[in-house]
Amino acid sequence: MTNSPGRRRCTVIDLETTGLDARSDHIIQIAAVSIDLTDSDGVVTGSLDDEWSTLVRPSRPWRPIGAREIHGIGRRRLVRGASLTRALAELDRRLRGRVAVAHNLAFDWGFIEQAHQLLRLAAPDPARACTLNISRSLDPSRQRQHRLADLCERYGVVLSNAHDALADARATAMVLPALITEAGGLGALPEETLQVSP
Repeated sequence: MTNSPGRRRCTVIDLETTGLDARSDHIIQIAAVSIDLTDSDGVVTGSLDDEWSTLVRPSRPWRPIGAREIHGIGRRRLVRGASLTRALAELDRRLRGRVAVAHNLAFDWGFIEQAHQLLRLAAPDPARACTLNISRSLDPSRQRQHRLADLCERYGVVLSNAHDALADARATAMVLPALITEAGGLGALPEETLQVSP
């Protein structure tokens, strides 16, 4: 499947981190779910193709995990994780030729860029889309909530094990076709990406 007006090949990503600051906190879990989108007269359907997830061993000294109460990932689990170099190489491979999608993409992409910079690697530069921004663009008067859990409820997607990167990436992939359909289909979004500014 190619990226054409009626089709998009996407990789939905999600990260779990030790905190909110990409400069001082660490990626500790990465997930990627491949979905191929097809638009038929404004109705978008998606076919989940592949998924991958890994825990990531922090590559530099780090403070106690501050977000553990959210994602439940502790140091003992991370010892068995992949190196950051290996995890990023696999993520980069999965993004090649595809649109990168995430819920609150700015957060995830900031960590991805910072991690590449830390390792002196060239960061990938795929077309990108943010489901949070798309959802907000459909609600200019801000009458609805736009968290991933809210989108799942709105579009009838079960979100189990929230704040696990793979579960969140799967859920984002599953709401993506309905969200883009509500936006008017792939043709209603900019041709080169799925990005919609809030």
